[in-house]
Amino acid sequence: MKDGATLALAALGWILADESRAQRLLDLTGLTPDGLRAALDKPATHRAILDFLAAHEPDLIGAADALDVPPEDFIAARRELAR
Repeated sequence: MKDGATLALAALGWILADESRAQRLLDLTGLTPDGLRAALDKPATHRAILDFLAAHEPDLIGAADALDVPPEDFIAARRELAR
């Protein structure tokens, strides 16, 4: 499994590839585009990205398929970052 930060950033790329999904991420996290850019290196941002995927199974499965990563790896990374 990739480390949590790397996996979260890869997932973010997938999320941002779809405008409605990207907007939903911003709406649910309260981040702005500038805020997201400024916080890309923060563990809290990585957790928010993985929380976003974990909260909506279709996105979790979609990201897993697109990134060729088992869905469980996203959940494990989320737990890793929560420590």
